[in-house]
Amino acid sequence: MTALPRRAPLARRDFLALGAAATAAALLPGRAFAAIATGVKLHGLSAFGDLKYSPGFTHFDYVNPDAAKGGQMNFAPPNSIFNQSFLTFNTLNSLVLRGESPPRTELCFDSLMASALDEPDAVYGRLAESVTLSPDRNGFRFSLRPQARFHDGSPLTAEDVAFALKLYKDKGHPNLSQVLRHMTEAVAVDPVTLDLTFNGKQSAQNILAIVAMPIVSKAFYTVNDFDASTMKPPLSSGPYKIGRVAAGQTVEYERVADYWGRDLAVNRGLYNFDRIRIDFYINRQAAFEALKKGDTHFREEFTSRVWATGYDFPALKDGRVVKREFPGEKTPSMQAVALNQRRPQFRDVRVRRAIANCFDFEWTKRVLFYGAYERSQSNFERSDYKAEGLPSAEELALLEPFRAELPPETFGEAVMQPVSDGSGHDRKLLRAASRLLAEAGWKRAGNFVVNEKGERLRVEMLAEDDGIVRLFSPWAENMKTIGIDASIRQVDSTQYEQRQSNFDFDFTLLAWSIGATPTADGLEILYDSRMAKTPGMRNYPGTESKAIDSLIEAAGKAQSRIELVTALKALDRVLRARLDWIPTYYLANHRVAYWDMFGFPEQKPDFGFPVEALWWFDKDKAAKIGKG
Repeated sequence: MTALPRRAPLARRDFLALGAAATAAALLPGRAFAAIATGVKLHGLSAFGDLKYSPGFTHFDYVNPDAAKGGQMNFAPPNSIFNQSFLTFNTLNSLVLRGESPPRTELCFDSLMASALDEPDAVYGRLAESVTLSPDRNGFRFSLRPQARFHDGSPLTAEDVAFALKLYKDKGHPNLSQVLRHMTEAVAVDPVTLDLTFNGKQSAQNILAIVAMPIVSKAFYTVNDFDASTMKPPLSSGPYKIGRVAAGQTVEYERVADYWGRDLAVNRGLYNFDRIRIDFYINRQAAFEALKKGDTHFREEFTSRVWATGYDFPALKDGRVVKREFPGEKTPSMQAVALNQRRPQFRDVRVRRAIANCFDFEWTKRVLFYGAYERSQSNFERSDYKAEGLPSAEELALLEPFRAELPPETFGEAVMQPVSDGSGHDRKLLRAASRLLAEAGWKRAGNFVVNEKGERLRVEMLAEDDGIVRLFSPWAENMKTIGIDASIRQVDSTQYEQRQSNFDFDFTLLAWSIGATPTADGLEILYDSRMAKTPGMRNYPGTESKAIDSLIEAAGKAQSRIELVTALKALDRVLRARLDWIPTYYLANHRVAYWDMFGFPEQKPDFGFPVEALWWFDKDKAAKIGKG
């Protein structure tokens, strides 16, 4: 069975390092962002807790600072951002809503700061040598490194940074523009000094998202259309540049040997491959065959059936290919189904519960998942933010003002999804689902349930590939049993992205990385009322709730990790009681296979797994398996 490759919001991941991180010490209650000193130059910022790395640190602890440079990785990306697609591409611009771009264009760009993979919310200077906070904490002055250069040799200055941020606020992908909405000014004081000013309505962690944004060239986008769908590579400044491209089929990223930032502490030991190649395949089986033949060197497996039965090919049997699991990140895990409440038939929570009852996870785990997955109960699975038992007094203080709006279940034990008998057709759950539909006004008329106007309850399940169709098929059959006119619509990746972006669906599945320290900006993408009407956002259910908006605001204002945990547990209770998202399943580990030609730090960082940045080419290993 198939899980979705994950999408992640820029708001909680470093644009280049592809992740946030955590250490045990940082998870303890610490000082709030508001307590960070003002008027002094800082080498890093953190939402909660002191920075792990001191000024003058030479490299992150989880890298090999002496990693060899060279070689090629043919890479199958397991995650993406913005408008990126795993199946095809028709533009090289990932920073706008229009078109489909290839994953990892982010490797070509620098950002003001970079996050560490062993801290939950700390960032350190990349383009910025230091940052100074104004006394009111609404202003940030960045001192840029004068040696920063674009790939054509031209200097990257504060003017470029100011231009890029204002460009994103005006024309960028909604995931960018939404984060920047409280920025009032971006001013280049001189070539190496940048001032950012905010209106005071931003969350305390908002700046952590902005400093991770890619910086584009003002000169390039003065003569080129930013929002055009184009195959012209943009001018960039990062560790890689776009090399050979075959539209929709292949993209190669070439390491920039004279990259200006190669010796920075945040970059040392990273970005080791001379070339990273991504090939695009129409379906998962074709992509798997590419691994078996050696056309792909690294692949993360999302199909349980293939992981359980397909890894018996010659290269694996003779040791040239390694099959291995790596620990998952210590971040909240979300994989859930959205029923589009912009459509009136899904606005009644009883209808949503009835549809949830038709998902027989226990049967799915046994028959389709080969026992690999666990049932999700929360959008913050595997984290301290997951609600358990009865609400605490602190949670109740946040929830009580909205008691009239919220389902009564919000104030009891945290809502749990039902456990089936594993038969695939649990009569008890299906009878309960039928009662829920009847209570919601849907009456049986022949093979279907209808409303007072005689209209059928229809559910079209949107799918992108065969694996998701296999997941949806038994779910649809159970819905048909209780009279729902359920169908599955499989579309190509372009239609899939367009329909999700424009909220043109009944039922769709999303896997999302929220990050170790969820910010208000990241939460708004998924749950905020304003995002229900903003194309490109991930508020797929169309959630509009004053209570949810208030809890997101409380999370943004949290002055300690304890306050953040309280706000998110309260939010979790509301989401689970409303059933805006139907939680599905999660996997504890990364299941990967790779040709045995790489070196990597054996101790994986807790909150990131960017193998294309962390690993390196081992020429001796490669020679032994004929890949030298």
